[in-house]
Amino acid sequence: MLTFIKINLLKKRALKRKFVTNLLLILFLNILIKPFWIFGIDRTVQNIVGAESYGLYFSLLNFSMILNILLDLGITNFNNRNIAQNHKLLAKHLSNIVGLKFLLAIVYAVVCLLIAAIVGYNKVQFHLLFFLIFNQFLISFTLYLRSNISGLHFFRTDSLLSVLDRSLMIVFCGILLFTNWFGGYFSIEWFVYAQTAAYAVSSLITFLAVLFHSGKIRFRFDFSFFLVFLRKSYPYALLILLMSFYNRMDSVLLERILPDPIGKEQAGIYAQAFRLLDAFAMFGVLFAGLLLPIFSKMIKKKEELGQMIQFAFLLIIVPAIIIGVSANFYENEIMQLLYKEHITASAPIFGILMIGFIGIATTYIFGTLLTANGSLKQLNIMASAGMLINISLNLILIPQLHAMGSAYASLTTQILTAISQLIIAVFIFKLKMNYVLILKLVGFTLFTIIICKVSLFIDNWIYGFGLVILSGFVYAFISRLMSMKAIISILKNEKQ
Repeated sequence: MLTFIKINLLKKRALKRKFVTNLLLILFLNILIKPFWIFGIDRTVQNIVGAESYGLYFSLLNFSMILNILLDLGITNFNNRNIAQNHKLLAKHLSNIVGLKFLLAIVYAVVCLLIAAIVGYNKVQFHLLFFLIFNQFLISFTLYLRSNISGLHFFRTDSLLSVLDRSLMIVFCGILLFTNWFGGYFSIEWFVYAQTAAYAVSSLITFLAVLFHSGKIRFRFDFSFFLVFLRKSYPYALLILLMSFYNRMDSVLLERILPDPIGKEQAGIYAQAFRLLDAFAMFGVLFAGLLLPIFSKMIKKKEELGQMIQFAFLLIIVPAIIIGVSANFYENEIMQLLYKEHITASAPIFGILMIGFIGIATTYIFGTLLTANGSLKQLNIMASAGMLINISLNLILIPQLHAMGSAYASLTTQILTAISQLIIAVFIFKLKMNYVLILKLVGFTLFTIIICKVSLFIDNWIYGFGLVILSGFVYAFISRLMSMKAIISILKNEKQ
């Protein structure tokens, strides 16, 4: 009996160690690369081309992202979970699914272009949309390939591949923006072309990496396999589609509901505020990518989940509270640092959106847990409600408040869907409510708000902002919301 307990403890420590070490690697790589992309490239592009031109691009980008579920139909998430539980299926599934992805790409392109024609996009918009559609295919194909790598638990390889496309974009866009090799001219079209080149190279390299692990493959168009596989994966597809609607519909509705050119400008203002939220949300995606195969394997083996859930949740929610609250207090200063125009309009939108980051962080833990468990029915009901709430609020608030209305709609949706997923997870997994932990998190949030208010008295806002971040983490460690000793112990694989 003692030996059995000891083996279980060692397994739990091994899983935590794998999660933490690979999380640190993927965070390091993304912290190294993503800020260069966000602040050096993406922000610079908007400052150069202006809010109206960038707003047009941002609206079309989100339009293509909403419908990109047709490229995947839940294949990537289902495949990640499936390969994590059955490694031997890699070669068989890869041979069939690559062909399926190409068929879905044709369906996706046709549907996108038809809806674009119905909506009334003009020739310029169609030109950009064509390349954005191709980009979405490359992104989807790469993500599917990476799901095989992470499903095999080769997290370090997956971490390197996760930053490859952005690294290439930094090089390509940097040449266009900061050299005179092409006459010093830059337009939003060049920005899209550079992304296409980066995604294509990244997709090819990722394919070669998967081929190395799977061995020689033969592409097949087995329609009976396609139907069986899609029947299993479609609930994942529906979930992603519904979540895409309430995460990405805002800018599309702004550009379509409001008259031209106000709609494009408001979409551009919203993009300014949304950029940093999207950047921080990417770190949540990294958490989810690591946790999905880990949760899937633990659930299959019927291992106790409580400790792993709490450990992962605290690792993401503590920084989320610090970032969300402090960004709300320093909204004007951050926008002034990043942009040249529309600062007054975008700052309050940014503050509202960043509070929603707390809800997004919660979703990436409990939503991933429910996905790993295959609780798609409950998740799809939740996502349907979230979509209806978000679209309804946007339709009501956009005509009155413009981009600010979309910000309120987003915040409401993110908080309500996060609470729903938490409740569903507690019910399904019969998780015990840790009231001491809840009180600690409430106290931590209040402490962060108080420190933010105090920091406003410091003349240099950067010092004040730094004080909030430092104080927040110090308080988190003192209150034992986070334990440096436990993290170091896990990394050293010592007994806790």
